[in-house]
Amino acid sequence: MKVAVIQSSLAWEDPKSNRNYFEAKINGIASAVDIIVLPEMFTSGFTINPQVVAETMQGETILWMQSLAKAKNCAITGSLVIAEGATFYNKMVFVFPTGEIQQYDKRHLFTLADEHEVYTAGTQKTIIDYKGWKICPLICYDLRFPVFSRNVENYDLLIYVASWPKTRIAAWDTLLKARAIENMSYTIGVNRLGVDGNNLEYLGHSQVVDYLGNLVLEPQKEEGVFIADLNKEAMLDTRKKLDFLKDKDTFELK
Repeated sequence: MKVAVIQSSLAWEDPKSNRNYFEAKINGIASAVDIIVLPEMFTSGFTINPQVVAETMQGETILWMQSLAKAKNCAITGSLVIAEGATFYNKMVFVFPTGEIQQYDKRHLFTLADEHEVYTAGTQKTIIDYKGWKICPLICYDLRFPVFSRNVENYDLLIYVASWPKTRIAAWDTLLKARAIENMSYTIGVNRLGVDGNNLEYLGHSQVVDYLGNLVLEPQKEEGVFIADLNKEAMLDTRKKLDFLKDKDTFELK
């Protein structure tokens, strides 16, 4: 599996500018890739003004993602603000090369920034089957809650998209490795750069970690598109030799 992660600053609450930026970056990827990963709320930055930027699942950004996924013959994923009636979700959308869509609504809303006051929390974990890989998509604050991400589905890849600020970047680096190690799964973390409309600064540190906690892609500090190769057979072989997952605890989520 070849993945491309795009790390960038974001235009505040300006979907058109952000789509134009990412389209240029995506069209500039010369080699074939299987998945392109964009940050959390990639059309707007992390906003608690959903009514300003919200779209529907038939809206411009979804159509844009479908068009690009078909043109590049790869999957594209990232989160954006989606309205369903009067309800808003921080929704991670996974668009297949065919245009088919699977989605995940952020479960753990960031109460420190009042995300829970304006968005509705998801209730379901999503597992995506793509090119022989089982993929678990999660969003930012979910990273702090290992029970929800526990690998009970025998997934192969965790993807976290985030708006994780500078002040807590050490936790981001540490927790991505922890999730990879405890779940014996490749783990991708895609974060943003720059300063947002709330004057919060972001350092990026987008990275890819393997199933033993080794860095496949070092934490990145600059804007750009970064490619990483994932080897499922090597991961499965390691799981067979070091079958830690068989001894995991089980939990019931309420």
